[in-house]
Amino acid sequence: MQNYYKFKPLLKTLIWGTESWQISGVPGNETPTVSDGSPVQTLNNLVKELKDRLVGKANYERFGDEFPLLIKFIDAHQNLSIQVHPTDEIAHRHGKPRGKTEMWYVMDSAPDAMLYNGLKQQITPEEYKSMVEDDTICDALAQYNVKEGDCFFIPAGRIHAIGAGCYLAEIQQTSDVTYRIYDYGRRDKDGNLRELHTKEAAESIDYRVLPDYRQAYTPKKNEGQTLVECPYFNTAVYDLNEPMQIDYSELDSFVILIGLKGEGRLNIDGEEVSFGKGETILLPAYINNVRAEGTVKFLETFVG
Repeated sequence: MQNYYKFKPLLKTLIWGTESWQISGVPGNETPTVSDGSPVQTLNNLVKELKDRLVGKANYERFGDEFPLLIKFIDAHQNLSIQVHPTDEIAHRHGKPRGKTEMWYVMDSAPDAMLYNGLKQQITPEEYKSMVEDDTICDALAQYNVKEGDCFFIPAGRIHAIGAGCYLAEIQQTSDVTYRIYDYGRRDKDGNLRELHTKEAAESIDYRVLPDYRQAYTPKKNEGQTLVECPYFNTAVYDLNEPMQIDYSELDSFVILIGLKGEGRLNIDGEEVSFGKGETILLPAYINNVRAEGTVKFLETFVG
């Protein structure tokens, strides 16, 4: 069995920019492994073959042969639509397999880059529908200017949108269900207004207002800093300029490492591999120890 897996990203060009699906088990959009002499496999086939040895016993009982996370890099040249994702419960009512909770970590940004995350004022479902109709829904949203290192958690139900000039890593449930609320009157390649999902979104929105939607953490060198802990994933950031040993021997889960900046090397239970900006590595649940060396910054995420 291998100590790690790399995958060939799926590159998608969209009306607002590009997405690179780094690790995906979404049906029809499965990422294939990068061959090192071994047969090329999709992520889903890898889960079916290795089962709990890949994802962990509790995760395999919970998710079966479906890999639970989708990892993307998003490069926004224009504003994405204002949107919301349903909870698992609401998604099931709409005939979808699951909802979507996600998070963003800003890797780079233009000087004027911004995004929306959450409501900044209390509105009712009726006011929401009226604001969508008269193009003022953005007035109700919390807006953030962003820079490298900013982190945002987007639980299902929270209205959000990535703005032009943002380049970020996205970690989410394996789901492609999105309800588009507002799209600036943009048209698709055939000249048609893009479809909105006003009714479905209204059912999905969490109308609570919070004082701040940015994830607060203190950046530190050479130790893991927790960013998000939720039922769907746990994520930390590491910013290293000294060697560090990471112990996974008590963890019952796969681990995904997402390279944000710099270059380094990983020793994974005795097997070495280069690792740096723009790379994503999947560690099976049976891996016990990783030693990271070099000047490298990365995210670590797992389920458990």
